[in-house]
Amino acid sequence: MEWMCVPLVLFCGIHLAFTQFSGFNCDPSHHSRFPGERDISVYCGVQTITLKINLCPVLYSGYNDADLALNSRHEDAQCRGFINNNTFPTAVLFSISLSTLEACGNTLEVSTSQGFNAYGNISMVRMGNISGYIDTLDPPTVISYLPGLVYKFSCSYPLEYLLNSSQLAASSAAISVKDNNGTFLSTLSLVLYNDSTFSQQLSIPMSGLSLKTRVFAAVRATNLDRRWNVLMDHCYTTPSGNPNDGIRYDLFFGCYKDPQTTVFETGKSQTGRFAFEVFRFVKHKNQKMSTVFLHCITKLCRVDDCAMLMPICGKRRRRDTVEEHVVSGSSSGDAVITAGPIITRSDESPTNNSQLVSGSSQHLNAVTSALISGVAVLGVTSLGLFILSLRLLRKPSPSV
Repeated sequence: MEWMCVPLVLFCGIHLAFTQFSGFNCDPSHHSRFPGERDISVYCGVQTITLKINLCPVLYSGYNDADLALNSRHEDAQCRGFINNNTFPTAVLFSISLSTLEACGNTLEVSTSQGFNAYGNISMVRMGNISGYIDTLDPPTVISYLPGLVYKFSCSYPLEYLLNSSQLAASSAAISVKDNNGTFLSTLSLVLYNDSTFSQQLSIPMSGLSLKTRVFAAVRATNLDRRWNVLMDHCYTTPSGNPNDGIRYDLFFGCYKDPQTTVFETGKSQTGRFAFEVFRFVKHKNQKMSTVFLHCITKLCRVDDCAMLMPICGKRRRRDTVEEHVVSGSSSGDAVITAGPIITRSDESPTNNSQLVSGSSQHLNAVTSALISGVAVLGVTSLGLFILSLRLLRKPSPSV
């Protein structure tokens, strides 16, 4: 009886594997197992990072391709992969563009290491390490008999290459708006600039921006008519591209505003503008450079109702009593848009130090020259008086 049960179990297991692998290029004799480290391949490309996951062990574990997503962003279709059934075994591919690293919550860390620069000489090179993971979504229950799958990856690039001629990556978001004519989509974008004219986009030197450098930001909307304006509810910064990062610093929210932040325009046109001074996150205290990502929670409001949706600061009038008079449908839902990374440096520039030293030395040289000139004049005067006294003593006295 025992000899008869073993083939039965094997037969049932092979039959179950064939059912799971139906329609995919999988071999039940090799892929009837749980995933391992060899089941993910990482290709650090010139413009994109490509992740290739063996789908067969994922199917054996009780999941499918739709259960995999980048950095737990399971509700975002852009963060899921797509099946390539033209290979053996069948694979799920994920593509990450270097120009939009923060789109699915990937992490960018800047470090300094010894390497070869563009001229082939050994020097300290700043590297940008991009890391993240692909996981499965746990069921909304207390327990589960399915194993949780996590695939980790990372790629390192020279920071100069990632910045791509000092151009920043900026994300955009589509927001749905309802009006009397139906529903339409508008695209919001967040762009950083160098000056208050908002004409020249922000450029970051390879050494990073100095602390307290003023950066100008603009939120713009497209595909809008004159009935709608842009209203910035909340803008904040995080050390990573993840808007839900636990470490954040608010620039403005409601009646609160950072002392170094200036809001020029919000709720008055189809563009929101503000400026702030860059800083470093304390968590980067052991690094010479710090990464700052900017996030803005934005909505669209009707021109006549924008003033009612803005916070009332410095008055006893409560905001909720004002919002009671706001007509339903006067604003859209919220959208989060991101820009970054803004690279800041915490160490002082050698140029500034040398200027301080040269300036102080010039001051010392001027004082020394004045002292030497004074001593010389005093010496010449003393010598002249001494010679004159000798001549007066040697002059003969007149006879009576």
